[in-house]
Amino acid sequence: MTTDTGRGRQAGNGRATLKDVAERAGVSVPTVSRVIAGNYPVATGTRRRVERALRELDYVANTHARALRGHAINAVAFILNDVRGPSFAEVAHGIEQEAARQGRLSLICTTGGHPDRELEAVRLMREQGAEAIILIGGVRDDEGYRVRMRALAESLDQAGSRLVLCGRPSLGEDVPATVVEYENEAGAYAMTSRLLGFGHRRVLFFGGDPETTTAAGRLAGYRRALADFAVEAAPELVAPAPFDRAAARAVLRERLAAGLDFTAVFAVTDAVAAGALQALTEFGLAVPEDVSLAGYDDVSPAADLRPQLTTVHVPYEELGRVAVRLALDRRNRPERGQQHALLGTHVVVRESVGPR
Repeated sequence: MTTDTGRGRQAGNGRATLKDVAERAGVSVPTVSRVIAGNYPVATGTRRRVERALRELDYVANTHARALRGHAINAVAFILNDVRGPSFAEVAHGIEQEAARQGRLSLICTTGGHPDRELEAVRLMREQGAEAIILIGGVRDDEGYRVRMRALAESLDQAGSRLVLCGRPSLGEDVPATVVEYENEAGAYAMTSRLLGFGHRRVLFFGGDPETTTAAGRLAGYRRALADFAVEAAPELVAPAPFDRAAARAVLRERLAAGLDFTAVFAVTDAVAAGALQALTEFGLAVPEDVSLAGYDDVSPAADLRPQLTTVHVPYEELGRVAVRLALDRRNRPERGQQHALLGTHVVVRESVGPR
């Protein structure tokens, strides 16, 4: 039995059926099946009406329909901003390795940081029948994002797939998603505490967009450490900059041109730290003798810089492996709601931090 909601959704599980699509398009159920299968000629106007109805009803083809189209796949999909970022690349490598170990293919989509592209990528991978869809990296965690992602998590769950948030915060205990996080704030707290323990009181928190979850968590850890050491959180010591070496160099050069008002830099990523080191060197400042420098991530170029970078290690590759393992382990998945894992971070001591 179906209820007349105006959307043609079944009352039992919220998913549109072939009959719902047929009614919306004004055609027969066999015609809808032919359009989905793509293996039988259908008039152009009819096909367009059916395709529009499929989109409007957010229809997800069942396994039989996907098989007819040649799209029955054993695969996990992962979606990220940019494949060139070292941390993203390590997570992706972990996903690919674990997926291959479990006999799955890996599908990849990039978004360039655009929320609408991310949503479209999730929908596309759902339609392709991916067993899990893994979203990697930080995001602007506002109410609009949460509403959209909760709806997608429910839709994927109903379609037999799984939404995985990798390096992102939870959408709520009741949302059917897998969350694999790392101790983001704790890592920033530990690094800031180390700088403060060396006597630094003017620590520049450098890089990132404080409105995104990754940078916001690290900023929160920085501020908590300042509070615990009874050091004033000076607003002018928080300096946003893109997650990009060249851009970070340009931003810090501009700041240094106005004068040196800090004794240490805590860069929000290692790439930002590399840009900061270049700017400091160009202004004749030695690291760590004149200015201490710390990063976050422990990926290239952390160990390649001179001096080698003291940074926070994030187990990015393991993050990807765990995301796949949990998403595919249906037996140990909770019947309802969230599945959660938290990985640790730690400070890697090298050469770029010294006493004030």
